[in-house]
Amino acid sequence: MSVHSPYAELLDRMPIERREVVILGSTTRYWVYGPVDAPLTIVIAHGYRGEHHGLEPVIAQLPGIRWIGPDMPGFGESTPLTEVPHSIDGFAEWLTAFVDTLGLSGTAVMLGHSFGTIISAKAVSAGLKTPALILVNPISTSGLEGPSKFATMVTVAFYRLAGRLPDRWGAFLLKRWIVVQFMSSTLAKTKDRDLRRWIHDQHHTYFNNFASRDSVVEAFEASVGSDVSTYAGGIHIPTLLVAAELDDITPVQAHRDLVATMTDARLELLLGVGHLIHYEVPELAAAAIHTFLVEQGLFGSLPPEASSVATGSEPAQP
Repeated sequence: MSVHSPYAELLDRMPIERREVVILGSTTRYWVYGPVDAPLTIVIAHGYRGEHHGLEPVIAQLPGIRWIGPDMPGFGESTPLTEVPHSIDGFAEWLTAFVDTLGLSGTAVMLGHSFGTIISAKAVSAGLKTPALILVNPISTSGLEGPSKFATMVTVAFYRLAGRLPDRWGAFLLKRWIVVQFMSSTLAKTKDRDLRRWIHDQHHTYFNNFASRDSVVEAFEASVGSDVSTYAGGIHIPTLLVAAELDDITPVQAHRDLVATMTDARLELLLGVGHLIHYEVPELAAAAIHTFLVEQGLFGSLPPEASSVATGSEPAQP
């Protein structure tokens, strides 16, 4: 039995449509949230083994924006890419083509989460036109250099083993309950038992919705072979990094180092949370995003009491 979402009531108030389009051989299913006449559209690139549901708690906090959340190729309800590989370059080419096909080039803001931060950074550096870039839980340095190096090495070995086994056995290994539970238990930092139960339910419900063993292993290799810093030199638009103090994948200093190399970037550091910002503190993430969009003149205005303190964040200066 599914666990009730603490954000369901907010999401139920928003109009939601399911659509699809074929991009680079992938039948890409995507969801459109919010009013058709919204003054701003944000396109999402979700995290590894995630899908469009993952960012819904953040989407629900900002109902005045039009959000477009695709399942990236090979994940959720979208079929794999056939014209390009499931690499960073391939996913970035897909994202650019997706935005162009929807007629949003140059107007929609890009938002990447986790693995999606690498893809969106690559796409922007390669020419995807967007007024601003938002990176939630950015992979600012190689995962192999993160705070939990041993756990990362074990994870890499696990995925490479799954890739070498016969397809059926590789997929069987990847979808084991204990694998998903270990990942979820490791990343969740909240002490709230009900919230932890819901987070685990989300992972068990959606984490195994991938098209094939090969596409998920190929994407994993891409995720550990690159990071946002690889493409930072080619990003010259306003950029917001919403990062976590207790992230097991990327240390805080890596985010600060990355911001210092970028043309126009700022870091909002959320305290007491890890790599699941979108599940544990979506209100704080949404507040940071809202403030950034207002400051860039892209959306609405701030109430008089609004400040970085209200987001629960600790702004970091380069």
